[in-house]
Amino acid sequence: MPSSFQRTRRPARQCRQPRCRWGDGSRSRLWPKPATAPRRRIAAASRKQGITEKTVTSDGILNLDKPRGPTSHDMVARVRRLTGVRRVGHAGTLDPLATGVLLICIGRATRVSEYLMAGQKVYRARARLGVTTDTYDAEGQVVAEAAVEASRAQVEAALSQFRGRIAQLPPMYSAVKRKGTPLYRLARQGISVEREPRQVEIFRLELTEWAPPECTLEMTCSRGTYVRSLAHDLGQTLGCGAHLTGLTRLASGDFLLEEAVTLEEFAQAAAEHCWPDLLRPLDSALAHFPALHLDADSVRRLCQGQAIANGERRGGGLSRVYGPDGIFLALAAYDAEAKVWRPRKVFRQF
Repeated sequence: MPSSFQRTRRPARQCRQPRCRWGDGSRSRLWPKPATAPRRRIAAASRKQGITEKTVTSDGILNLDKPRGPTSHDMVARVRRLTGVRRVGHAGTLDPLATGVLLICIGRATRVSEYLMAGQKVYRARARLGVTTDTYDAEGQVVAEAAVEASRAQVEAALSQFRGRIAQLPPMYSAVKRKGTPLYRLARQGISVEREPRQVEIFRLELTEWAPPECTLEMTCSRGTYVRSLAHDLGQTLGCGAHLTGLTRLASGDFLLEEAVTLEEFAQAAAEHCWPDLLRPLDSALAHFPALHLDADSVRRLCQGQAIANGERRGGGLSRVYGPDGIFLALAAYDAEAKVWRPRKVFRQF
């Protein structure tokens, strides 16, 4: 071997340990690091106490009173950390500006979120006339200002055209997607695109307070209604512009604000390990469907994916399925042509 060639040993590879940045707040400024043990240690401790996964996992719907500031995703993340449950989601987004009823689905309840979102919503909205913003709310940039000359009677007359079924144009700062891209991302890049109007329904719309240039509205509407757009459109109708300054969701379906739990109350319940007591059962999201009670053999076959011919049809369509012990197990659809019940969603095996 030539003397000029020297074989060198590659230095040992150094493993860099990731630094924990929770202390200086660089990873998250909104929520503190959860004071929980690693998942494996929790599972081991549970096994020593004779606790199985079935007993420590709860499925249900949390009626949460969202505060102003955090996003709906922030609230989901907070509930996930407090409970240690990974399957957590929400049924109906509230903007950071908004407060009130935010339905958090935990565990198997995430599978009924679509039915929760389909319910009617009740809002109390505050709008300021004379100022228009690019986001249609107080968090945006002011793009126009005008004097407010409208009277209470004129505002009430203008509101009449927004009752019933209307075509509403979603704001550019919204989660509505265009070719897979949310509109708010395009808006942040200064791009404005054409949007297709959406059919929504306003069942009730009232002017409850009038203190110009501020006004307060209460409304009951269908899913998909943008209250920001309604405030903006009201200002355009009055010729002075307007934007939303505050929004509170008073109800979502059968879930009311006066029954909602604050984040502080839920955190206290989580610290005392009694947070499941604050949940509504997941079949409460399906209360508008009739109940179908089956015998043991029928419900077992239905939960295994088989169609069953027995069972009385009540009201047609979907029904909540209960076993002989009264426990909610599945959601079934009636096939009128075959005259059988078919499982739509199975939540538990019998």
